Amino acid sequence: MLHKLRENVEIILPEQGLQEKIQQASDENRPLTIKLGFDPTSADLHLGHAVVLKKIRQFQDLGHHIVIVVGSFTARIGDPTGKNKSRIPLTIDEVEHNAQTYIQQLSRIIDVQKAKVVFNSDWLDQLCFSDIIQIISRVTVAQLLHRNDFNKRFTENSPISMHELLYPILQGYDSVHISCDIEMGGTDQLFNCTMGRQLQETYGKSPQIVLCMPLLKGTDGKEKMSKSLHNTIGLTDTPQDMYGKTMSIPDSLIPEFIRLTTDFTPDKQQALFDRLAAGENPMLIKKLIAMNLVTQYHDVAHAEKAQTFFEQQFQRKSFFEKHFKAVKSASVLTESNSISLLDLCVKLQTDKSKSAIRRLIEGGAVEIDQRKHQNPEMCISPTTGMKIRIGKQGYFELVD
Repeated sequence: MLHKLRENVEIILPEQGLQEKIQQASDENRPLTIKLGFDPTSADLHLGHAVVLKKIRQFQDLGHHIVIVVGSFTARIGDPTGKNKSRIPLTIDEVEHNAQTYIQQLSRIIDVQKAKVVFNSDWLDQLCFSDIIQIISRVTVAQLLHRNDFNKRFTENSPISMHELLYPILQGYDSVHISCDIEMGGTDQLFNCTMGRQLQETYGKSPQIVLCMPLLKGTDGKEKMSKSLHNTIGLTDTPQDMYGKTMSIPDSLIPEFIRLTTDFTPDKQQALFDRLAAGENPMLIKKLIAMNLVTQYHDVAHAEKAQTFFEQQFQRKSFFEKHFKAVKSASVLTESNSISLLDLCVKLQTDKSKSAIRRLIEGGAVEIDQRKHQNPEMCISPTTGMKIRIGKQGYFELVD
């Protein structure tokens, strides 16, 4: 059991803490309380979130108590983790909308009915100013500046707002309020999670241990999977999109995706690693991963249809035989009936950033009626029936 729980975990703090907590729960004849916090900063969860959620499900299947903390208060501050400037806080309405979609999506991996979902605004909104002073008095400025992103901004004379310094303290106070045994997150949350451990100790509570899962890289193969970087595979993506995005990952990401995103058995995973090492075509391995992912989040029938669609759309048919997504001409027209190629593509391919689309155009990856165009600023007069290809997967046809 311990070996399975430690599998794929990148950081356990302290090193023997998991074993000690499990023994403690056994001695006291109780389940562990596992905390996972989410700031609902966007409406969608993706495979990067799933890495942590799958580990949470393992604890849940063993009978431990899962507490999902929705950062309905802290999201209104904005988590500065990994940022070189202040994150824009969300409004109450944005937080509430995103939180509801999060809870629905969590059910794709964990049993939400058996988990406790709480909102940290329920207790943080109740604090008066003297309460907050009492909490922050337990943390020194030196401790906060030990955090890498704060330290970097401080040494570079970049502004650090006071509300940002409060963020990890308030997240840590959530652990005090919940009295959790284990807090989970990605490796980028290590500092925030250890703050919870520190604050619990100052309140005379048994300190939580911290389990950090690795950060899954996005489809670009460079940065961590993040909605803001347009490199995600969403848990609610359609089967076709989920399959196609998985097929688009660079070959270098295949081992990471096998290990962190699939539900293949350890023996099956090792067999795939061996096949890669033996020089098998990486596309064949990616197809197996894509099938596995669509099956997990949809079902086998949808996975098979998605694979058939991919093979027909991207491996066999000529340009005009492809399946083109119908887009109303009126949605891209301007008053002058003229639009730059770049702006047209941005309106069509909404999941890519403007700079990414510019690179695709300049790299020769955009075609209109099978004719390649490489000038992002060239003027286009959209007409009904026009067929546009953007990159490897974006096929669009303008219709009335």
